[in-house]
Amino acid sequence: MSSTAPPRVLTVAGSDSGGGAGIQADLKAMLALGVHGMSVITAVTAQNSLGVQGYWELPAEAVRAQFRSVVDDIGVQAVKTGMLASIELVETVSGLLAGIDAPVVVDPVGVSKHGDALLAAEAVATVRERLLPVATLATPNLHEVTQLTGRVVEDEAQMLDAAKALLDLGPRWVLVKGGHLAGEAADLLYGGAGEEHWYRAPRYDNRHTHGTGCTLASAIAAGLAKGEELPGAVASAKEYITGAIAGGFALGAGIGPVDHAWRWR
Repeated sequence: MSSTAPPRVLTVAGSDSGGGAGIQADLKAMLALGVHGMSVITAVTAQNSLGVQGYWELPAEAVRAQFRSVVDDIGVQAVKTGMLASIELVETVSGLLAGIDAPVVVDPVGVSKHGDALLAAEAVATVRERLLPVATLATPNLHEVTQLTGRVVEDEAQMLDAAKALLDLGPRWVLVKGGHLAGEAADLLYGGAGEEHWYRAPRYDNRHTHGTGCTLASAIAAGLAKGEELPGAVASAKEYITGAIAGGFALGAGIGPVDHAWRWR
C-alpha cells in the first residue's frame, strides 16, 4: 500500500562535511518537521567543529541540472537557499528561482559560524540585485544585514530600520535575526507597514550553535510547504530552533551543532 507523499522542500546550498550546517542541517530539519527534503548542492566544504578548511564550488551547469531534475519531475512546495559562493552561482540560482511558483526562503549566507567567508566579496552586489528580489523571505543575521545594507545594528531599536532597508532590496518579507545582540534572542519579521512581528525566546548558555541559520530557514520553508502563513511558519520555526539550540551538543574540539532531533530524545 502506497502512502501519500509529504510536502516537498528543496534546499539549494553547500555541503557541510561535519554534518552540522548546510545541506546536512537542512535535510535533518526537514525530516524532523515532516516534509520530504531534496537538495541541489552548490559547493562542497571541508568543514568540522573548528572551521572551514576549504570549499569547492560546483559548476553552474551541475547546479542547473540538479535543480531542473528535481523541479521538473518531483516538484516543490517551497525552496530554501543557503551558500551560493560566487557571482555565477548566485546568478544561476536567481534565474532558476524566478521561474517557479513556490515560496522561496533566502538565507543570504556570508560567513560561517567560525567567521570563514562563504560568499565571495564581489558576489554581495549580485545577491542584492538578483537574489533578494526573487525571495519570499530573506533571513539575514546582523553580520549579513551589514554586508547587504551597510547598516550596523547594535540594539533592537535599530532592527526595524535595517528591516526596512532590506525590504527595499526586493524580498516580500525580511526576518532580521537578533541572535548576536545581548539579552533575549529576538527576531523581527517585517513585510511593510502594519506587518511587523517580533519573536522572542530565552537565550541558552550553550556555545554549540553550529547550523542555526540553515536550520531556521529550512524550518520556515517546511512550514510554508505545509501551508502555514508566513508569520505562523516563523513562529513554529523559532520554537523548533530554540529547542535545537538548547539541545546543542559538543562534537570535536570546537563549536558543536544544534540538535535537529531534540523532540525525539
